[in-house]
Amino acid sequence: MSLVHRLSLSAAAALTLLVGACSQPAPPAPPGPTEVGVYKVTPQPYTVTETLPGRTRAYRTSEVRPQVDGIIEKRLFTEGTHVAAGDALYQIDPARYQAAVAQAEAQLAQARAAVKSAAPLARRYQHLAEIDAISKQDRDNAVAQLAQDKADVASAEANLKSARINLGYTRIEAPISGQIGASTVTAGALVTANQSDALTTINQLDPIYVDIRQSADQYLRLRRAIATGALETDDDNTAPVMVSPSGGGANVHLKGKLAFSGVQVDPDTGSIMLRAIVPNPDHLLLPGMYVTAKLIQGIDMKSLLVPQQGVERNAAGEPIALVVDADNQVVQRKLTIAAAADNQRWRVTSGLSAGDRVIVQGTGKVGPGDAVDPVVVTIDDDGDVHAVHDTPGPKA
Repeated sequence: MSLVHRLSLSAAAALTLLVGACSQPAPPAPPGPTEVGVYKVTPQPYTVTETLPGRTRAYRTSEVRPQVDGIIEKRLFTEGTHVAAGDALYQIDPARYQAAVAQAEAQLAQARAAVKSAAPLARRYQHLAEIDAISKQDRDNAVAQLAQDKADVASAEANLKSARINLGYTRIEAPISGQIGASTVTAGALVTANQSDALTTINQLDPIYVDIRQSADQYLRLRRAIATGALETDDDNTAPVMVSPSGGGANVHLKGKLAFSGVQVDPDTGSIMLRAIVPNPDHLLLPGMYVTAKLIQGIDMKSLLVPQQGVERNAAGEPIALVVDADNQVVQRKLTIAAAADNQRWRVTSGLSAGDRVIVQGTGKVGPGDAVDPVVVTIDDDGDVHAVHDTPGPKA
């Protein structure tokens, strides 16, 4: 074989190897870091509150009962409305009480007439006795008769006063101001003095009481908060409290005062009851309602609030968060949570520091030790995540 032929074969083989090498696929490029949304923890003021269950109770309750016997002539109020102290509620037939007043007036007039007759006679007998014109016994009898007649006048005046009081009781009036309930009687009903069944009930709703039950531990925490100054009280040993109906619904938030005096302990459960006084001008709270009372314990000026998307639970049920460190790698942190700050955030008391970057978006795609590409995000009041279009580099 000639030299030229051998060179041609070698060139062809080299070309075949080159084409074969070019036809093989290139090895895949290594994957880049996963992009995640991070929330930068920043200290901010937060009002610390203690949430306690409670139940409303009327500030004052009056069960209206008759104080004299008689027949109800008419009802003078509309059920379920507001009445003022002194308003007429019922009218009892006053005829026999008017007659009793007239009789008492006649007896008083008779007694006064007897005094007018006995007084001059007693003065004359006194003078005649001094000159021995009559016996001292006759004088003493005249003086005694005058005293008796004066006593009869006093007795008649008292009887007249009593008769007039009973006549006034035929007009049954509201003893307190408040919301009046249903009437248990109608016109024509016979009522008796001091009967057991009330004619109606009046509840004073402004202000209104809120009875708050709590455990002994909660009560001791409140007392410590007062002692350390974390919970402010006024001169009457009361603290501000916000009250709203339990279960949501109406947007009702009323500010009142929680009293720490007169604390009662339930002997059956051992729980402690505190009482709040809450202004209720619009009668938004009614007796018997279950409410939530939030007691302001102070303001934490460096509170760490973390979106709920950034907090998970481990197998033991402990709260944890995934944090991006200075090298843009994921680190798991165990947290201590004081309470839910609101519907969107947790208040973290340990496990995080100011400036930490907590993963709130993409937590299911990464784990501890993974390299990530962090993107700073914000979370609005509805819980929606929004990027702020700046990617922080590693922390110095």
